[in-house]
Amino acid sequence: MNKISKLAHVDPEARIGDNVVIDPFVYIEGNVVIGDNCHIRPNAVIRSGARIGNNNQIHEGSIIAATPQDFRWKGEDSLVIIGDNNTIREHVIINRSIFPGEATRIGNNSFVMAQSHIGHDSNIGDYCVLGNAVKIAGDVNIGDFTILSSNALVHERCDVGSYCLIKGGCRVNNHVPPFTIMAHNPIEYKGVNSFVLRRCNKSETAIDEIASAYRHVYASNTSVFNALRRIKVDVDDIPEKQEIIKFIEDHKLELAAVPKELEE
Repeated sequence: MNKISKLAHVDPEARIGDNVVIDPFVYIEGNVVIGDNCHIRPNAVIRSGARIGNNNQIHEGSIIAATPQDFRWKGEDSLVIIGDNNTIREHVIINRSIFPGEATRIGNNSFVMAQSHIGHDSNIGDYCVLGNAVKIAGDVNIGDFTILSSNALVHERCDVGSYCLIKGGCRVNNHVPPFTIMAHNPIEYKGVNSFVLRRCNKSETAIDEIASAYRHVYASNTSVFNALRRIKVDVDDIPEKQEIIKFIEDHKLELAAVPKELEE
């Protein structure tokens, strides 16, 4: 049974699941879907195009499916799609896509802390943590199990791989390969994210091989092209190796924390 405050505005066309709590002063537009067992807290705004799964907590003052902050958007209908079991804390803004029928996406089991911003057409994976005041521009992809510490900035069209840690205040201005720790400004490679990898039951052998792969990329003073060739030969053939190779190849050897003269 739903518990919807009489002081909330819920458009009659919004589709609300079962056991949903909607607190006073919430504003929900039409063309919204909210799944079961969600709690929408005071002063949150759920705008047209929001598709929210089950068991989500949306805290005070957040705006879901805000219109895009991009001059290319001309009023097209688009979406924000949020999976299950997410916590979205106070004053988070999530913009919908700038393209008709397309979506900004958040997966499952993620935690988005206060005052963070997720731009249009970005994709946040599963089990991610976005610290306070993280800013993610448009067309960004964040892999599963990745942590962005408070005040991290991710520029548009940058991809961050899975199992990464971006330390507080870091400015990501290029692609970040999986399993890494990045810090400082300008951005620097600081090692392998072994703590999270162990928590996710990755073996010590896999962690050692990942570290070996990134020594070729970041500590050999050679081009990324040559580092990639060395990884293919020297690193044991584990799934994580293939993920690293695919990420680097898919992103045309352009990686954060590698000097431009060493990228090719």
